[in-house]
Amino acid sequence: MTRISLSVILLAAIVGFSCGDPAGNKAANARPSPEVKKGMAPIADAEAVLIEMETPAYGTIKIELYSNLAPKHVSRIKELAREGYYNGIGFHRINDTVIQAGDANTKAGGPQTQGKEGDSGKPNVQAEFSDVLYDTGILGAARLGNDVNSANAQFFIMLKREKSFDNSYTVYGKVVEGMNNVRIIAGAPKQGERPSEPVRIKSVSIVPR
Repeated sequence: MTRISLSVILLAAIVGFSCGDPAGNKAANARPSPEVKKGMAPIADAEAVLIEMETPAYGTIKIELYSNLAPKHVSRIKELAREGYYNGIGFHRINDTVIQAGDANTKAGGPQTQGKEGDSGKPNVQAEFSDVLYDTGILGAARLGNDVNSANAQFFIMLKREKSFDNSYTVYGKVVEGMNNVRIIAGAPKQGERPSEPVRIKSVSIVPR
């Protein structure tokens, strides 16, 4: 009886070690909370993002970028825009608070992987939090999971103030032209949060501010 009990305990210990943290220590895998840049006013970058929609009724959206707050996120969206990553991608999440795009699986003619949101294939971007509030027009970095450091290519634009987003998602820009077009996109017919018909981006360009 004693031998059986000891065997069970030993087996449980081995299984627990192999399924848990590789170092056998949860603390070793824990990540500190990202630093929040406080009291920094956003400064518009010399370059801005210009989104042109496929459907003329959705118009264009111009977004100033805040490289002083989130240089890595600004660098990523510029890189992807210049590579043409966003061209043909659809806004896949629309609700009363945000419109969201950047999922590679929504690209025209691309893969449609049900239940899995696509990224750019590039490494994720570390969180760059600030105390800039999530209000109307703010450009935020969407995450691919609960990990605050899992932002990659997806972004969202705010339709209203949302306190719960503060210090939880990276702010890296704000709409300066075309906020009415953001609201028109938000009003597209949808099933749940997904548009009933594709709401596609024709192109994303990096232009002088």
